[in-house]
Amino acid sequence: METTMNNLPLSDAEKYNPDLLVTYKVIRGYSDAEYTTDKVRNIEYELHNGRTNSKLVQVLHSKIDSVKDIITESYADSNDQETLQAIAEALDIQLTREVEWSATIEVSGTLTIDLLESTVDDVEQEVYDNLYVDSQNGQIEIVDQEVTNVREN
Repeated sequence: METTMNNLPLSDAEKYNPDLLVTYKVIRGYSDAEYTTDKVRNIEYELHNGRTNSKLVQVLHSKIDSVKDIITESYADSNDQETLQAIAEALDIQLTREVEWSATIEVSGTLTIDLLESTVDDVEQEVYDNLYVDSQNGQIEIVDQEVTNVREN
């Protein structure tokens, strides 16, 4: 423990040396890290600037999200869709909207049951357990599905 002339411990402020040289690892993306040496003072400014920039990026993302909402809501009724499209392109906004939908699908088919080896006793339960809906289009998301009215013909 460091002490002063009066044998009292040094405070953190007294121990602080902004000109102290520190070697640290710099990571840039996926490339190999490199080691560099710099003064504590310079590292502190870099950290402060990084925090400030991070906060600014969050604010700007929030504003871009607000612009996206405004464009999306007004695009269909706008007399100046070209300008809205140019703004969207400049801010890298995809001009899309989500539509909730429902559909009814009637399905019929056959189920082959081996009479000697099958453990299928309940055709209705077999269909409930094994029939499902899927989309072949990446833009369609199946949120919920329900199988009803299974019957043998």
